[in-house]
Amino acid sequence: MKSHILALIFFILISFSVYGESPQMRQHNLMPTPSKIEFTGNQYRLDSTFVISVEPNNNRVLNEYATRVLRRLSGRTGLFFTQDFITEKTKSASSGLILKFQREGKVKLGEVESYSLTIEKNKISINAETDIGLFRGLETFLQLLEADEKGYYFPTVKIEDSPRFPWRGLMIDVSRHFMPIEMLKRNIDAMAAVKMNVLHLHLSEDQGFRVECKSLPKLHELGSDGLYFTHEQIKEIIKYANERGIRVMPEFDVPGHSTSWLTAYPELASLPGPYTIERNWGVFDPTFNPTIEETYIFFDKFFKEMSELFNDEFMHIGGDENNGKQWNQNPSIQKFMKENGIKDNHELQSYFNKRLLEILTKYNKKMVGWDEIFQPDMPNNIVIQSWRGQKSLVESAQKGYQGILSNGYYIDLIQPAEFHYLNDPITADTPLSPEEQKFILGGEATMWAELVTNETVDSRIWPRTIAIAERFWSPGNVRDVDDMYRRMERISFQMEELGLTHISNYEMMLRRLTNNQNIIPLKNLVDVVEPVKLYARHRQGRKYTQQSPYTRVVDAARPESMTARNFNKLVDEFILNKNEEVRTELRFILLGWVDSHDEFLLITKSSPVIQEMTKMSFNLRVLAETGLQVLDGSMNGRIFSEDWKSKKLKLVEDAKIPYGQTELALIPAFNKLINSVQVK
Repeated sequence: MKSHILALIFFILISFSVYGESPQMRQHNLMPTPSKIEFTGNQYRLDSTFVISVEPNNNRVLNEYATRVLRRLSGRTGLFFTQDFITEKTKSASSGLILKFQREGKVKLGEVESYSLTIEKNKISINAETDIGLFRGLETFLQLLEADEKGYYFPTVKIEDSPRFPWRGLMIDVSRHFMPIEMLKRNIDAMAAVKMNVLHLHLSEDQGFRVECKSLPKLHELGSDGLYFTHEQIKEIIKYANERGIRVMPEFDVPGHSTSWLTAYPELASLPGPYTIERNWGVFDPTFNPTIEETYIFFDKFFKEMSELFNDEFMHIGGDENNGKQWNQNPSIQKFMKENGIKDNHELQSYFNKRLLEILTKYNKKMVGWDEIFQPDMPNNIVIQSWRGQKSLVESAQKGYQGILSNGYYIDLIQPAEFHYLNDPITADTPLSPEEQKFILGGEATMWAELVTNETVDSRIWPRTIAIAERFWSPGNVRDVDDMYRRMERISFQMEELGLTHISNYEMMLRRLTNNQNIIPLKNLVDVVEPVKLYARHRQGRKYTQQSPYTRVVDAARPESMTARNFNKLVDEFILNKNEEVRTELRFILLGWVDSHDEFLLITKSSPVIQEMTKMSFNLRVLAETGLQVLDGSMNGRIFSEDWKSKKLKLVEDAKIPYGQTELALIPAFNKLINSVQVK
């Protein structure tokens, strides 16, 4: 019983650290931060008579968006609003919120998304040039909702807002692990909530071709395992996104990453087949043959159909990580290169890209590709997506190419929100002139799917992508990391109403891991571990494939432990001030970790899947015991020996060793605690 009480206190204390600030202590709770915001010191009190109206009210898409906002507002407050739907018949005379716009916006790059929002004591108005601007303003309006003992209210405020970058994207890989349409829809809603406006669908890979192709049906019949989007589903996704002001850009990755294509059409490969769908992860050899006309006849037919299916003006051809091995091994390709003065594989891929550009231009599409397509002889009417770094983005902009940044936004690499937040498409010390900076369109977060499934993907996208969304929308000088985390946590839990599973699936996975036993001992551990970073998971003793289980502790563990982050901050505060209240709080937390280990061991007896975490649990207990010694010794004036200190620092070093492809996120705090002691 003692351990359960301590665990409960521990949870409450940590939760308070995240959620406990009063509204009076913060400037605002909005994310992304608006361009200009001025609170005016009063309140608009909300009740069931609240009504939304639209002027002019002949826009079905806007009316439906506003109706969804009204339902979300009702869901948050429990208020029984008398208004059911916003329609063309809705009158504005008694409206609490009036939406005004000048024209219907087009879902395209560069469309106006700015808005102004004014909340007064007795009325609320959002004005925008386009209905898309109203979509953005409505999301800000929802984020402004506050509560007190009297009920719900909106603070009176004046906001003028517009985006910093016109391209604010999220790439979702649906090829390595297929993602159902429901996953895309809930994430589209989440994107709209934080004002992102491009859904980049990575639709082909070595592991799967994921869209129906009626003109070349073997692509989806032989290259997908039956897991693909039909034409009707693609149209449904596009409609769903467009009605939230979000573009859908498809990516078909060529000439490499093409095993699934060549499973269906091996005659187009650079070496003879047969080929089968790849089940492993990595960079593979199968590559289209760029020297035969049949390849371009194939792509002409393919892109004609896809250009008619996808309504966005941009189409992504991939172009990354072609290792060139098949080209080097094919005598006819080598002969073609020699006869045409093509000196290396980079020039050969440039030849291939230019042929595809002709086809895409023919079908009124603009080419986008990863930064490998940036070659000196490529026309500059293409868009470069930089995944390898700022250098290629800057160089392409200097040469007149439009570009978007993804380097630093690879959310599958399990880096903290702070890392992504401080990464910027245009750095403060950019060498680009103001005119050259205009070629930087924005950026995209990238959710590669080797190590995620529909069950875990939301937790890898959110909440960190909220921070990225702010970087793309808000002024570049908005960079307060601590305030970002405070606001991100608030917006994260609000986004659950959209169906996201990034919070709810966590405890569900822990229940499965414990075989439906008490999850608290496991949760106390998993709350403070994170999956190993970058690509280390592939190198730590297990070979992952498409069919591997993605249900272990490492999959349940969140990319960034907020519990650990807040503990680390408490340690910093204690070391700085030796505050007794903070010391008491830290002791409760540490006692919870000490007590939890024995209960964790009991659970492992009937849950073998978590036994790989036993050493990690033990390390946590040992470090927590050490932390208690430091706290108690520091307050009673104890002088520690050098031998004690060095032994304890060795424990910290030992605790850095990953277990179950996870690492303990508390290492910095314990290092600081031990190094803070007085020694003789």
